[in-house]
Amino acid sequence: MAAVAALGLAAGTGCLESGGNSTASAPAPPSAATAAPTSTTAPSGDKSGDKSGDKNEPEDYSHLLLDASDLSDSDDTFVVRSTNPGPRGLPGASALFVNTEDTRAVSTTIAIYPDAATATATLRELVSKIDTVVAGASPRPVPVGTDGTLAVGTSPDGSQAATLLVFTHGPALVRLDFQSALGDTTSDPFVLNVAKMQLVAVRTGLDSSC
Repeated sequence: MAAVAALGLAAGTGCLESGGNSTASAPAPPSAATAAPTSTTAPSGDKSGDKSGDKNEPEDYSHLLLDASDLSDSDDTFVVRSTNPGPRGLPGASALFVNTEDTRAVSTTIAIYPDAATATATLRELVSKIDTVVAGASPRPVPVGTDGTLAVGTSPDGSQAATLLVFTHGPALVRLDFQSALGDTTSDPFVLNVAKMQLVAVRTGLDSSC
């Protein structure tokens, strides 16, 4: 079964699944440069994931996202530019953060697939086409989640420094895009710190819903 057709199975499922044999992949989550989220509603600070309300409504995964304060440090203060409750029609959530100087952007996208196998297959397809997202990159493994992969280079048009980090946790595929001016590439320690915080948020949010 193709992943796109099976997405309805994941819409109401937050629990982790370890099995499944679907390997077809849906479109990769958008990056901050090519498809910024369209909603302007900031994610709630409440990470509890209130699931009350109309059961016909898609599950709200916004509680899995980091807050702007998680990204801010002594060098940069980030704010939420936009959010999207369904990145490219997939169950999940995404958010675009920018610093107050508007010189750095961080896009985080979480897509929930029917099972862990589909999430893994989608990640591997994305990595195999990494040059369409980050030019001049040599992907390397990083110790974040399952199949954590980091790629550092430039945007495809060469106008910005770009870093991509992807990993999975159960049926969740997490994609983090970092963009900044040429010659001012986001540091690996910052990228890895954000990725590890996002992993904790995803793991806590999904596991607590089981």
